[in-house]
Amino acid sequence: MVQVLDSTLREGEQTAGVFFDSHIKLTIAELLDQVGIDIIEAGHPRVSQDIYSAVKLIAQGNFNAVIGAHARSLRQDVDLALDCGVGFLGIFFSVSQDRLNDVFKKKLSVAIDQISQVIAYAREQNPALIIRYTPEDGVRSKFQNVVEASVAAVQAGADIISVADTTGYMLPGTSRSMYDFVSKLKDALADRDVSPKIAVHCHNDRGFALANALDAYRAGAEIIDASVLGLGERAGIVDLAQLLSALHLDFGEDNAWDFKRLPELYRTVSQYSGVPIPVNFPLIGAHAFTHCAGVHTHAAAKNPLHYQSISPEFLGREMDVALDHMSGLSSVKWAFEKIGAEVDDDLALRVLEVVKSIGQRGRTVGLEELPQIIKLCRMPAEGEVQTGTTSPV
Repeated sequence: MVQVLDSTLREGEQTAGVFFDSHIKLTIAELLDQVGIDIIEAGHPRVSQDIYSAVKLIAQGNFNAVIGAHARSLRQDVDLALDCGVGFLGIFFSVSQDRLNDVFKKKLSVAIDQISQVIAYAREQNPALIIRYTPEDGVRSKFQNVVEASVAAVQAGADIISVADTTGYMLPGTSRSMYDFVSKLKDALADRDVSPKIAVHCHNDRGFALANALDAYRAGAEIIDASVLGLGERAGIVDLAQLLSALHLDFGEDNAWDFKRLPELYRTVSQYSGVPIPVNFPLIGAHAFTHCAGVHTHAAAKNPLHYQSISPEFLGREMDVALDHMSGLSSVKWAFEKIGAEVDDDLALRVLEVVKSIGQRGRTVGLEELPQIIKLCRMPAEGEVQTGTTSPV
């Protein structure tokens, strides 16, 4: 069964301008736990005192999820994370030859010694700790470097090796396929008699993060990183709601995820991150289940599955119909039923004419204003005499 690691509180805070106060982080962690997330990466304690305090606060909470922290391959980072009381520790160090030469000024053997020593130290401090090693930018690194570092990390005590597409470089169906990379890595590690879990951390620079994550899943990855709204460095990472829905609906993963909790989670993260939810955002956006064109609404009113592949009730939402310049008679009739109004076809056509006129000015008609439009359309047109009234003398 695949596990999902949510990194909204760690990777998400690497979105420019995003920071969550400690009580908000605790609220988000509680919502993630209610959704049923397996691992909550709460932050990188070395970054600041506020982050350290928040990670410690969350780690001391009563969560079903495992609470994790992020650390460089340095003992002082590990010490801070362990002091927080986390049950999961992600340690990263790039073994890209370019990074080794240009940034770290180290030979591969020296870097691997550092990685191994830090992991062994963390394992010694807490034998029950779940340890992940990430060869950052692994998919663009020399493959043998990744294998050597990963084998050494597992032998030192790492439980998980994370394949990081740090720059969103991978592309399904090409020579840069995540499916191929994960498959090749699993085989190479098995040949060296090590069998860690494989995780993936996919960035969305080219818009393929979800596709790459699912490619990795198909190749046998057991842990996938995601965040609410896909928050993260630059264009972010895999969006949590989209990942969970695909795993459950399309790949049959039967985890106990509570999808109806997702809208509240997204509203909370959006509110306190200052990042709005795009109206056309899949599953969660305001228009995700809103039908507009008359042809669409006519068919969807009879059976929503004509124009939906996912039921909105799955997420605790409802199908909606936009009343605007694209509306047809079926749209206003749907709206009449929603507000309990009885309207004949002649009046419905007059209402539709008003709705389309308003829509052409760039806005939709809300259900709350529809009764007034009906009332307006029931009034006689200018110069028209109502039947049954007394003529003026």
